[in-house]
Amino acid sequence: MLRRTLTLLIVLSAYTLAQNIPTKTTLIKAGRLLDVKAGVYLANQGVLIEGDRIKEIGAFDTIKSRAPRDATLIDLSQATLLPGLIDCHGHLLAAMEGRWSPAGEAIVIAITRVGPAKRALIGAANARDMLEAGFTAVRNVGHSGVNGDAALRDAINEGLIQGPRILASCRKLTPIGGQVVEIRSENAEAIITQEFLTIGNAEEARRAVRQALADGADVIKVVVDDNKRILNSNEMRAIVEEAHRGKVKVAAHATTQAGIQAAIDGGVDSIEHGDEATDEQFQAMRDKGIFLDPTLWTSQALRDLYLKSLYFSPEGAAQFEKAVKAYIDSSKQKLQRSLKAGVKIAAGSDMWVRYPGKNRGEATMMMFEALVDAGLPPLETIRAGTINAAELLGWQDRMGSIEAGKFADLIAVSGDPLKDISELKRVKFVMKGGEVVKNELAK
Repeated sequence: MLRRTLTLLIVLSAYTLAQNIPTKTTLIKAGRLLDVKAGVYLANQGVLIEGDRIKEIGAFDTIKSRAPRDATLIDLSQATLLPGLIDCHGHLLAAMEGRWSPAGEAIVIAITRVGPAKRALIGAANARDMLEAGFTAVRNVGHSGVNGDAALRDAINEGLIQGPRILASCRKLTPIGGQVVEIRSENAEAIITQEFLTIGNAEEARRAVRQALADGADVIKVVVDDNKRILNSNEMRAIVEEAHRGKVKVAAHATTQAGIQAAIDGGVDSIEHGDEATDEQFQAMRDKGIFLDPTLWTSQALRDLYLKSLYFSPEGAAQFEKAVKAYIDSSKQKLQRSLKAGVKIAAGSDMWVRYPGKNRGEATMMMFEALVDAGLPPLETIRAGTINAAELLGWQDRMGSIEAGKFADLIAVSGDPLKDISELKRVKFVMKGGEVVKNELAK
């Protein structure tokens, strides 16, 4: 009885204190504001922020007249205001070296030599860099150990470290053997289970989803195909059914036609990469509302990561350049065919390496240039990283556009990203939840 009384008194006291804390109010004066839904700039806008949410938007003088006298004014009258950016395919706890090749070697080294403690620190550093670059949300889809990204998410939410809002997947679900990990050892299973939940049938698929949820996942990442190992349609249906029953979405790594078809049959929410998708498969994705996250890279990014790291011979360098050209040509064709079919596009970086000369936020930002280079107009590219991305995450009610009721997750640049998408590489102002993270525009 005494314990209940004390608990009630503590709760009531906390509630009373919370009621007496004044809500912080901020007024932003924006020279121009991008309405990502309409695709137009609105000039001389005011954004009134109460706490961590946007309260009202409109002509600056009108909004100013309604703002409290003690509202903090942020003058962005010489800047372009946009919603915070979203990376739909992040690997924040991974910073593998380009010289660790192929990818399977990099993953084994990350598991066995880097270890969970250092990976947690890598995640914290990458999260900070992402936020400062302008990414206010990330869907983290694996390479985090058992639950590293869930722990990173929680640490950010508790205010222990700075970083974007995170949708965590914990371990990837894969066919037996994991993903690109070619280990021929009696100890293989012990290594693989530190990174993956493996599946051999539909019941194991359901159990893997339940385990990921128990580990703290709020999105399920599944590798449908890896070399000759491909999950079938029944296994994919079991994964999606179990995930959706728990009200979480499913992101599917699928590159082959067979893997893509199994993902479509299963009813996943997004297909990551989709390299060999046919026109008919893109049409099926459109009809089912399945997003494509193409995870494109620029040719320069590939050169920076591998050509400089692997010390190719002249002959090897020539072959590498041929492979880069083939990849770029294929990427453009894939994107254009998906657009023609009417598939929704979301922006994801798949940045899992330590990029030479750039921090994680700077390296991730290159994905927007890759999309534009592949033929996606700048406005649609920005939509892919804002309003479309928010819809894919299931967070369209809280982010993706500058609207009343949504989080005050905002960025600003000096120039016009609709004319030059590289402006996003020079974000000058970042706000997350009404709190200024960076302001290089302050007078």
